[in-house]
Amino acid sequence: MKFENRDYTIEELTENSFEGIDIGLFSAGGSISKKFGPLAAQKGTIVVDNSSAFRMDENIPLVIPEVNPEAMAHVKLGSGKGALIANPNCSTIICLMAVTPLHRRAKVKHMVVSTYQAASGAGAAAMEELVQQTREYAFNLFSHNAPVQPNGYNEEEMKLVKETRKIWNDMDVKVTATCIRVPVMRAHAESVNLQFENPLDEDTARDILKNAPGVVVVDDRASNRFPTPLEVSHKDDVAVGRVHRDVSQDGDYGLDIFVCGDQIRKGAALNTIQIAEMLL
Repeated sequence: MKFENRDYTIEELTENSFEGIDIGLFSAGGSISKKFGPLAAQKGTIVVDNSSAFRMDENIPLVIPEVNPEAMAHVKLGSGKGALIANPNCSTIICLMAVTPLHRRAKVKHMVVSTYQAASGAGAAAMEELVQQTREYAFNLFSHNAPVQPNGYNEEEMKLVKETRKIWNDMDVKVTATCIRVPVMRAHAESVNLQFENPLDEDTARDILKNAPGVVVVDDRASNRFPTPLEVSHKDDVAVGRVHRDVSQDGDYGLDIFVCGDQIRKGAALNTIQIAEMLL
């Protein structure tokens, strides 16, 4: 196969594919990961897996490098010991890139997330379908296509709930989410409402976000310029704006923010590569 003017030989994946392989980047779906991930680790390969197969396994770190690098501190390249490291869900990564710096300052007690997720999150076929059915999609949106569970939440929403608790190592934080597909080609948007244990005013929050790695603040009220999916598409940074006090809460204990991020870049591929780079 030719890629960027270079020829590559594509080999069939087998149980013997991992001899002498230091790092394996897995992004072929949960069933493949469950079958070959542990086999690769047994061969001494450190596997960074982009599927949901291992995310909630308590023995496998779930990592966003800017958020919880300490979770994989025990994994050492060159030690001869293989390991599995899980890449979080795209909506979780985009959300926590923005919220974690605020959480470190004031401690989030309760978080309400509403996501507006692009067609690309459902794969290339969905993107092509969006192109073909622009007229239908342009005047509609629909609940995320993940299966709905007995509690009424769909799987995408529960990923945000469970993964946030694991990444923050805080089983007490209260999280609820509503995930919606919108007629956007690429990049997810998220409206996030936060309740803090300690007071945090909006100006301080904006300054914290301006200094957070991997985050850019787009918050121009006078020009009504805030993050949009189109502007963050094909970019690595997560954009944050609409930073303002939640007037339904007393004092400076509540904030609303609006977040946009390219879920193919930071929400998936980039985060995987960053994890691998931390091993080098």
